[in-house]
Amino acid sequence: MKSRVWLLSLVVLLAFAAAPFSASASHSWGNYHWARTSNPFTLSLGDNVSSAWDAYLGTTSSDWSASSVLDTTIVPGGSNPKNCRPTSGRVEVCNSKYGFNGWLGLAQIWVWGDGHIAQGVAKVNDTYFNTATYNTPAWKRLVMCQEVAHTFGLGHQDENFSNPNLGTCMDYTSDPDGSLKGQLSNEHPNAHDYEQLEAIYNHLESTATIASTPPTRGNGNFETPQEWGQAVRTDGDGRPSLFERDFGGGHKLFTFVIWIR
Repeated sequence: MKSRVWLLSLVVLLAFAAAPFSASASHSWGNYHWARTSNPFTLSLGDNVSSAWDAYLGTTSSDWSASSVLDTTIVPGGSNPKNCRPTSGRVEVCNSKYGFNGWLGLAQIWVWGDGHIAQGVAKVNDTYFNTATYNTPAWKRLVMCQEVAHTFGLGHQDENFSNPNLGTCMDYTSDPDGSLKGQLSNEHPNAHDYEQLEAIYNHLESTATIASTPPTRGNGNFETPQEWGQAVRTDGDGRPSLFERDFGGGHKLFTFVIWIR
């Protein structure tokens, strides 16, 4: 009898121990992903950033290419940085002074009816990055890393700015390099991010959306919350962090936003 009680207690303890790990490792963006016929696949990042951002884009590309299922390559940009229009089959990365609109960075993906990503953009807002608060290597590494990762299908691990750093750029923070509070740096991906990418891309398709034809609906530049559609998620401060716009015919636009503190 004692052995049965001991065994049951062990099972319960193991279940509780496993729960936090499972929760922290599950942060896909609605299971949306790029269709591809083999792993690892290569995703092009269009370089529409200024020389002040080139090193941060390079670090982001290198960091995420450490994944076993994904490689990124930086290619010449195909967009005007100010409007950062998407290009089918790849991700355009841009920086510009987008104005005092409240957002520090955003990412957008256009999705086919079958849940496959057709194109994406990532933007960083120099209106705020030119201020003393955000004009630091740590903030630039965090936001560039996070916004580009959203275009792979990754969501946030945590959206509370006050929680201890998880050691990943997919975590909201007021202390990106951890120096203010003596905690982990949130400037790069962590093991959970790579595990989640492996989970998202654990199957193959017969066709690919890399270098595919453009979506037939909603293929444009959407800059304001009024154009982003319906807010479907809020961050730890109660602000909308994910928007969905449905163009019909299975074509949707998703916009992920990180707001200033």
